Amino acid sequence: MLDRIGMNQGRLSIVGVTSGALIAASLTVLTPEVTVAKPRAQVSSQTQRVQGGARHARHTSADARARMTGTDARPQFSTGEQDGAGVPGIPDARFWADSVQSFIDAVPREPGEWLVLSEGGEDGAFGAGVLAGWTKTGARPPFSVVTGVSTGALMAPFAFLGSAYDDRLRELYLTVTAADIFEAAATNRSLLDTWPLAASIERNVDAKLLAEIAAEHRRGRRLLVVTTNLDAGRPVAWNMGAIAEYGSAALPLFRQVLLASASIPGVFPPVMLNVEANGRRFHEMHVDGGTTGPFYVAPQKLLLGAVSDRLPAGQIHIIINSKLTPEFQRTEVSTLRILGRSISVALQSALRAQLASVLAKAKHDGIGIVVASVDQGFSHDSRGAFDPEYMKALFELGFEQGNKTALRGEPVSSLVQERGQDFSPQEGPKP
Repeated sequence: MLDRIGMNQGRLSIVGVTSGALIAASLTVLTPEVTVAKPRAQVSSQTQRVQGGARHARHTSADARARMTGTDARPQFSTGEQDGAGVPGIPDARFWADSVQSFIDAVPREPGEWLVLSEGGEDGAFGAGVLAGWTKTGARPPFSVVTGVSTGALMAPFAFLGSAYDDRLRELYLTVTAADIFEAAATNRSLLDTWPLAASIERNVDAKLLAEIAAEHRRGRRLLVVTTNLDAGRPVAWNMGAIAEYGSAALPLFRQVLLASASIPGVFPPVMLNVEANGRRFHEMHVDGGTTGPFYVAPQKLLLGAVSDRLPAGQIHIIINSKLTPEFQRTEVSTLRILGRSISVALQSALRAQLASVLAKAKHDGIGIVVASVDQGFSHDSRGAFDPEYMKALFELGFEQGNKTALRGEPVSSLVQERGQDFSPQEGPKP
């Protein structure tokens, strides 16, 4: 999915809802006939420095992306095979994120504190700041469940392991540039190439990180990352701690899942995941988790009351890496501007609807909800996708919220304030 689309001096800027570490795509629209990214000869000087200054690393990283995204060859498979498919050798690696029973089986039975990290692309800098600020208070809990979608997914492993990884998150969000995420070169399955992002994931997600996540999983904590299975049209929740239990052999899959949750369909390459059903192997196509929802708390059937099960959480902290309320923006009369504004409005509406369903379920079950989101009054010029100064300003805003009020039960989101509700930590919503 796409989190923000807009026009800037003739450029169609698509900022992706990527998993945890930062995703964005900037497509140059020169004429109606030119709808792909710049060829390599025309990429920015910054990207040229990356390509020219480290050509061997580029090819190595391109190989890394190829290893993660998979092959173009796709054997036929049926709906039945898809429904019964699993990851070879790791039977508990995942479950359908819209399946209530699978969800109940996967999360801890005892209610605890949950952390939910939303999509948001480069605006994930806000969430990184909130976590760092929260650590500063000395009141940040060890969450029993952490979930992440898109940029939230890239952030989730580090948030799951606690404040010891705050500096790593700060570095990831405050030193990244567009050249660290994508190359302006079309592939046969996308407008941009994500070999730089794949290389970043390989550098930052290593065997040590996996071992630490596995240890926390054995203590009963859960780390869930959501991707979208494009073949099935359904969200998939990946039990990252269960995957980590398999050690270094599972490291490629762990990295693939993070890349998939950050893969904006059509803009970034999808990730082809090797699965097996009835002894037959084939590849599923997985893309950005934000395609099927801006963040993940539980299956929609559970949230909407279609089943009687209680949401097994004691307190839910949701970090929304965006603003919640609509902003006025005069739309120019052009196809791209109308399209961009329409998608932006639709995505924000989906975000508000998802949050409303979570709030209603929490109220019914007596669960406290605290929401941190980008202040409606926040304004900072951005020179393009992953502008360091813009991301620094967002990080500082998040740090201030986390350090003062954001996740300690006070009404922090404009949506909550508009509805006159205070989602306190222990007592749930108040009228």
